[in-house]
Amino acid sequence: MKLHAVHFCDSIAAALGLVLLAGCSQPSQNSANTSAHDQAGDDAVRYVKVVQQTAPETLDLAARVQADPTQVVRIFPPASGRVVAIDVKPGDRVRRGQTLATLSSSDVASAQSDFAKANIEAQRATRALERQKVLFEHGAVAEKDYIDTRAQADEARAELARAKQRLELLNVSPASTTDLVTLVSPTGGVVLDVSSAPGEFSKSLESANPLITVADLNTVWLVGDVYEKDVAKVRLEEQVTITLEAYPSRQWTGRIGSISGALDPTTRTLKVRVVLPNPEQRLRPEMFGTIHVKAGTHPALVVPAAAIVRDGNATTVFVRNAGRPEQRVVTVGQTLDGKVEILNGVHINDEVAAEGAELLKGGSTE
Repeated sequence: MKLHAVHFCDSIAAALGLVLLAGCSQPSQNSANTSAHDQAGDDAVRYVKVVQQTAPETLDLAARVQADPTQVVRIFPPASGRVVAIDVKPGDRVRRGQTLATLSSSDVASAQSDFAKANIEAQRATRALERQKVLFEHGAVAEKDYIDTRAQADEARAELARAKQRLELLNVSPASTTDLVTLVSPTGGVVLDVSSAPGEFSKSLESANPLITVADLNTVWLVGDVYEKDVAKVRLEEQVTITLEAYPSRQWTGRIGSISGALDPTTRTLKVRVVLPNPEQRLRPEMFGTIHVKAGTHPALVVPAAAIVRDGNATTVFVRNAGRPEQRVVTVGQTLDGKVEILNGVHINDEVAAEGAELLKGGSTE
């Protein structure tokens, strides 16, 4: 009885051993799937070498749009007085001779009174001269008296001309009987600034601020700052490219028209000026922009743009290292005809994944 039990237990142990051996001899399904995925990923990735090529070097100068100072007119009232009306506002386009503002001035009343007196005196002197001339021709008066009368008449006419010119400077007609003076635009352009309002008192030319500023913006300046270390890279008449924050998709071309002769002692910069035509009036004073100056060339390491992988806030590429992909953080520069300049992170002749780089995410990062 005991012998049969021993044989039965040996049979069961042998069967279990065979099952365990069979299980160990078959690979797991997960391992098989992983190997297949890796093989597919390697087949989908194409590596290219990092190469060196000549890249243009660009110097970017921060700049602002300014009105051409020779085309800016600052209008001061010709007489002191109270502002009655302002007929324009900043941004308005005005034509030459258009009324901009009206003032009520006691200076106008005084000038009108002077003109009236001078006119009366000139008429009286003219009549006296005519009488003296007749008497002189008939020998009734001496030549000396005739000459004195003629001098008085000339003096009276000169005073009348002076009084009339004063009215013209005030933009007041000699026939006017009002104390109002009008300010007109001496040129066509755009109103840049209005420094007064109806009811305020203006002190004529004694004021430091003009009442109204008008500028012709058909031509504008773009003024940029070049730092002392970059002065040698900027040359007169060099062609440059202009971009503006207001129009990011547009570019303008121009030439450097002038470079200031002395450094600003505070900012240690020179002023660079580019003159731009502005027929569409799209360039407005105080707009921010950039002057892009070609400053030579330099050797650059480049990779295809498709090799760049964004991983969170980092920019990376996959480099083949000992047959395996290694993810490296890189610093990129400018884009050059479908290629990207790499400032650091790779070396010449390194092999980077140019196609299928996204499939390699999750590799080691250096």
